[in-house]
Amino acid sequence: MSAAVPPVGSAAPDFSARNQHGEQLRLSDYRGRRDVVLVFYPYAFSRVCTSELGQLRDRPDLLAAAEFLAVSCDPMFTLRAYAEAERLEFGLLSDFWPHGAIASQYGVFDADRGAAVRGTFVIDRSGLIRWSVVNPIPEARDPDDYARALTELGLVLG
Repeated sequence: MSAAVPPVGSAAPDFSARNQHGEQLRLSDYRGRRDVVLVFYPYAFSRVCTSELGQLRDRPDLLAAAEFLAVSCDPMFTLRAYAEAERLEFGLLSDFWPHGAIASQYGVFDADRGAAVRGTFVIDRSGLIRWSVVNPIPEARDPDDYARALTELGLVLG
């Protein structure tokens, strides 16, 4: 893996990336406006990733509580096809070039595989990391963990 995972309580590393529609987004644009949940995942169209992101899609309570941004090293056009195929309406961000730069900032880039491991970071409106979990590539995350973290942090669930 790359750099160390930033600790809870530290400032979230800022970044800029294109979403599945080609729109340039910057993490700091959400500061003061919305809590963000960054969900790093290895590969679009893979079984475990599709299951995880589908579970998020099917949880309007979670999607209403924060801005969910899912990040992979896939190219933007792949993410667009993936979003359309799986009916994913939250942001899918491309960390394709420079390859893995965002995942590296968060300490979740696996250089041997050229993909992110399963890291999740809850970032509050002030830009601080309030909760995180990092799982190896084969180990799926449970969306109920996100719900508990958001609730315990006092971030309103819909």
